Amino acid sequence: MYLMISINLFYIIMNVLLKWKDLFYLEKSKKYFRNIFYFLNKELSLGKNFYPNKRFIFNAFRFTEFDKLKVVILGQDPYYGYNQANGLAFSVNIGVRIPPSLKNIYKELYYSFLNFNMPSHGYLYNWAKQGVFLLNSILTVEAGKANSHSHIGWQRFTDIVIYFISKYKNNVVFLLWGNYAQKKINLINLNKHYVLTSSHPSPMSANISFLGCNHFIKANKFLVNKNINPIDWVL
Repeated sequence: MYLMISINLFYIIMNVLLKWKDLFYLEKSKKYFRNIFYFLNKELSLGKNFYPNKRFIFNAFRFTEFDKLKVVILGQDPYYGYNQANGLAFSVNIGVRIPPSLKNIYKELYYSFLNFNMPSHGYLYNWAKQGVFLLNSILTVEAGKANSHSHIGWQRFTDIVIYFISKYKNNVVFLLWGNYAQKKINLINLNKHYVLTSSHPSPMSANISFLGCNHFIKANKFLVNKNINPIDWVL
């Protein structure tokens, strides 16, 4: 119900929204959104830490402009280790050990593109600036506790984000890896966008269908066919 209420608001403002600020303008005054930050501030007052730092929570929106968005890669929640999370799904800060899931993403790229050299870091800023929107469904996590902020309202916000992209963009490639991400498919207009699914790149599931999925090749082929510049996946 909450999603439909927010969606209905979109129809009464203008035909096309081209900036993230339009989305934030609609959501920031809502009680659920305010409650998220009430919760985070309370956690800090109790001496609890969460990741990423508050100033990095919306880096995915900051680094990938709405009008340049070409590909969406959907994660679940941020890494929960010290200095890992930087606001971009699957990405970690330079100097931080590359997580296993990202190693498998690099492995898939290595076998897909002859010019892809295994990076020595896990910072995916270069993808984000080219139009790869690296969105976690849950944007914060308590230190050391995976999925600990799944109840505070982020999923309501990011569901609206996915619908917003689907409604006001065309020819976006959605890469949905794993069952959790694939549950979001009902928010996407399949007549306008290209959705690719596989197992998650986690070591526990990558061999099921992620490794060898050729999603990065397929994504670029789709973009080229739509006269959109492809992504340079080299980091």
